[in-house]
Amino acid sequence: MSMKNVSKRVPLLSSLSQAIWCIASQLPQLLFPGAPNFVNMAQVITNSGHDDMIHDAVLDYYGRRLATCSSDRTVKIFEVDGETHKLTETLKGHEGAVWCVSWAHPKYGNILASAGYDGKVFIWRESNSTWSRVFDFALHTASVNIISWSPHESGCLLACASSDGNVSVLEFKDNSMDHKIFQAHGMGVNSVSWAPSAAPGSLVSAGGAAAGAQRRFVTGGSDNTLRLWAFDQASQTYKQEGGALTGHTDWVRDVAWSPSVLQKSYIASASQDKTVRIWTSDAAHPGQWESKEIKFDAVIWRVSWSLSGNVLAVSGQDNKVSLWTENLRGEWECVKTIEE
Repeated sequence: MSMKNVSKRVPLLSSLSQAIWCIASQLPQLLFPGAPNFVNMAQVITNSGHDDMIHDAVLDYYGRRLATCSSDRTVKIFEVDGETHKLTETLKGHEGAVWCVSWAHPKYGNILASAGYDGKVFIWRESNSTWSRVFDFALHTASVNIISWSPHESGCLLACASSDGNVSVLEFKDNSMDHKIFQAHGMGVNSVSWAPSAAPGSLVSAGGAAAGAQRRFVTGGSDNTLRLWAFDQASQTYKQEGGALTGHTDWVRDVAWSPSVLQKSYIASASQDKTVRIWTSDAAHPGQWESKEIKFDAVIWRVSWSLSGNVLAVSGQDNKVSLWTENLRGEWECVKTIEE
C-alpha cells in the first residue's frame, strides 16, 4: 500500500483514558451552560456500541447531539442530555473506515458530513426525524483525513483534506452543490481550519456578520508546513497567501484558527514533533506570521480554541487535555490539565 493511501488520522481506541484526547476538539461546545463534562463525554464515546475503533466524536452547535465514527464503517448519532445519552441513528454507506464527522451550522438545518478511508465525503440531512444521504462526493484518489465547515457567514462551505495532497471545497446553495479542488501539500494534507469570516480588527455588525465575509483557511501537511489559502473573487479559485509557514520538524497533525476578531490572528498547530506552535499576525502586517513554540513529552494530536479565542486546548498521545492562555507578557501558560 502506498503512503498516499494511508490515513494520517490517529485511531481512538475503546478505553476511557484514550477517549479523553478526542474531547479537546469539543472545547467550545463544552463551555455552554449545562453541557456535559469531559469525562461524561468520554464515557459516551467509550460506550457508543461501535464494532471497531472509534476515530472521531463531534458535538453539534448546541452540544446536545454527538456524532461518532468508526472503522466499522458507520456513523452513530446520539442525543445527549446531562448524564444520559441515547442512540438515535446509525448511518451506513462508507466502504472503509470513517475517519471524521462534522456538523454544519444550524442555520442550514440538521446537516452532518462524514469522510474516510474510501476517499468519499457524504452529506447527511435530518428531515422529520429521519436521516438520509443527500450528497456524496468521490473527488479524491486517497483517504479524506479531515473535513471542516466554514463560519456560517461565509456560506455553507465544507473543506476536505486528503492524503492525495489535495483540498476540495464544497459549496451548498439552493439544494445544489459546486466544488473546487486544488493541490495543497504534495505529501498529503492532514488538517484544515477556517479563519473567522471577519478580518482582525474589522467591524462586525450587531447581527454578527461582517461586510464581505472572507473565505480563508489554513492547512497542515505531511511536508511539516502550514499553508494559508484565500478565495480570489476575480479568478473564482483558492490561492495560497504568501509562503509556507515552517518550523515544525515532523508532520503537522492538526491546525486551529482562533475565532477571535481582535487586533491579532492566532493559529495553533499540533505536530508529530511533540510541539505546538502558536502563530500570530496583527492587522497592521496581515501577511507576516510569527510563532511561539510549546514543547511536550508526547506527540500532539489535536488543538482547539474556546469560543472567545483566548483558551487553547491541547491533546496528545499521553491521553491528557491541557488548557493554555496567553499572559500579559505574551507567554503561553498551562492553566489546567484534564486526565481520566
